[in-house]
Amino acid sequence: MSEIEMLDRLAAAVASKIQPPVRIEDDLWSIENIAAYLKRDASTVRERIACLPSFPKAIRIPAAGVKRSQPLYKESEVRSWVERHQERN
Repeated sequence: MSEIEMLDRLAAAVASKIQPPVRIEDDLWSIENIAAYLKRDASTVRERIACLPSFPKAIRIPAAGVKRSQPLYKESEVRSWVERHQERN
């Protein structure tokens, strides 16, 4: 087998393992993701930001044996919410 054929096989194997990226409008963020984006502690986001009435509503995916699952938020909604708080000159 030539080097080119080996590289082609390797490239095909790698390509088969790569998952397509999630579109921004479809991605879900955890409190930790939001905290990193806002450059805040997760506890600050949970206790002082996510509870604001204007903050996007949480999505909770049901799971067996769990009463209340981890809150997730649409990335696009969080970004829009942040943009609405930019100061105007």
